[in-house]
Amino acid sequence: MTLRSAVAMLPLSVTLASGPPLSAARARITGELRQWHRVTITFDGPELAEDSQPNPFRDYRLNVTFSQGNRSLRVPGYFAADGNAAETGASRGNKWRVCFVPDQTGTWSYRASFRNGADVAASLDPGAGEAGNIDGVSGHFDVGPSDKKRPDFRARGLLRYLGARYLRFSGSGEYFLKGGADSPENWLAYSGFDQTPARTHLEQRQGEARQVAIHRYEPHARDWRQGDPDWRGGKGRNIIGALNYLASKGMNSVYFLTMNVAGDGDDVWPWTAKSERHRFDCSKLDQWEIVFSHMDRLGIMLHVLTQETENDQLLDGGELGLARKLYYRELIARFGHHLGLVWNLGEENTNTTEQLKAFCGYFQALDPYDHPIVVHTFPGQYEKVYAPLLGFEGLEGPSLQMADMKGTHAETIRWIDRSSGAGRPWVVFLDEIGPSHTGVKPDADDPEHAEVRRHALWGNLMAGGSGVEWYFGYRYAHNDLNCEDWRSRDRMWDQTRFALEFFRRYLPFPEMRHSDELTAAEGAFCLAKPGEVYALYLPGGGTSSIRLEQGRYEIRWYNPRAGGELQNGSVSSAEGPGVRSIGLPPADPDRDWVALLRNR
Repeated sequence: MTLRSAVAMLPLSVTLASGPPLSAARARITGELRQWHRVTITFDGPELAEDSQPNPFRDYRLNVTFSQGNRSLRVPGYFAADGNAAETGASRGNKWRVCFVPDQTGTWSYRASFRNGADVAASLDPGAGEAGNIDGVSGHFDVGPSDKKRPDFRARGLLRYLGARYLRFSGSGEYFLKGGADSPENWLAYSGFDQTPARTHLEQRQGEARQVAIHRYEPHARDWRQGDPDWRGGKGRNIIGALNYLASKGMNSVYFLTMNVAGDGDDVWPWTAKSERHRFDCSKLDQWEIVFSHMDRLGIMLHVLTQETENDQLLDGGELGLARKLYYRELIARFGHHLGLVWNLGEENTNTTEQLKAFCGYFQALDPYDHPIVVHTFPGQYEKVYAPLLGFEGLEGPSLQMADMKGTHAETIRWIDRSSGAGRPWVVFLDEIGPSHTGVKPDADDPEHAEVRRHALWGNLMAGGSGVEWYFGYRYAHNDLNCEDWRSRDRMWDQTRFALEFFRRYLPFPEMRHSDELTAAEGAFCLAKPGEVYALYLPGGGTSSIRLEQGRYEIRWYNPRAGGELQNGSVSSAEGPGVRSIGLPPADPDRDWVALLRNR
């Protein structure tokens, strides 16, 4: 199939449900018409402003249904001001927009539903309100295959939960293991974004990092590359550079809040003002989109935290009311097309089980791509928050915060086993390690990161967990609120990459289970597919024996501190069945090693 210009097609393809053909100006398609790429349709609708009455975010609703054969997806749209607000800063215009990611090649058709009426945007009723001037606009376009290569998500497809304990790309079939940054949580409090004021009071609250005036990420200016995106003549280059650096270290995820009003940072919100709840900042959100699109290209997942403990009652008193519905809708409409995205219902969450289930239901009703949903809570609240959600169809897993990282392995196993027993295996991420004043220290203070590597990183992965993001404690430089330079943890990114590379290169990890009972060494972690492959992590080094199934097993060793190729130890093979010694590692027997046993 020949890939054609979308704009060139429009005069032939855009029609009303009845009446004469529309001009191309009424619906303009932009973007590369390829599988897994963003296709944007911009409609000419009523001219309004962010502060207009009726409210364009509350009293108007654009949904567009995209169809191919018997399949259809209803995608929410949004008010886009002049259609170029990232560059112009516009708050007024007549552009209404929808972003769509086709998951199949071939011809797609679309039809717009545009309704107006009091609070219609919060309604899930297709017939709510009255039809507006975009209602019924329809057309079609042809989609060809993607031309991208990994790590670009467009080469791999949508990251999905498919009923197992690892997320998987629906295009390539590749399983996903996470490694990335949990700090700074107020990553979007960046000077290059419109209407992002610095916090006006800079005192340090107990248990919280000291805040800087505003993020500038100046150490990452050198990481921006010619051809990378920016806006308004050079704004945004430092935050883009920071992402480039993180990707260069092999990381694939960033954790960030989209709203922290009255929270630790009190400097991130999507609205036109900190006190506003029903009107959104078009230029700021367009600029966020530029950054998020660059993350897609780099293969960095968006871990979107919608709130934190200080404000989880801010919207509608914690209920699913008008303000929360509008907030969720705007996030989904503007950013739901991103391929690697996980919605997190809140950091250190205290909402009730009924409220969390209602939030999940609303996301499921609006998000056409069915992105995974997780929730983060305090270590002491696991039973209260997580246990009642076991088996619930709307949640894909916990976002673990560990007060003591030494408990990571056992806690990961606990929720993997309990969720599997409830009939819906959870994806178990480790997203924060304590104590809060320490987390992951800078390389200057802890160049080896031995405790984090042993207990948190390998503890999660060897339990069957799905990966980690690193939190930076408030007693140290470049912490959870004032981090300006991700190079402050350069060696930790390396060690994280070494772990992920071992799993991807050498293990059929989706088919393996935690099997610590097969080992004799105290504190050792074992992940196994019995009879085929065994991975044995020895946090304190030394040796161990392991119970093997029938077969002759090659024994090789992997260095989690330096990565690289597999190495030979003192014993080259073992024969099962029975309990057999694995011998000693190649060097440094008092340091951590991974033994890999494969049936030949």
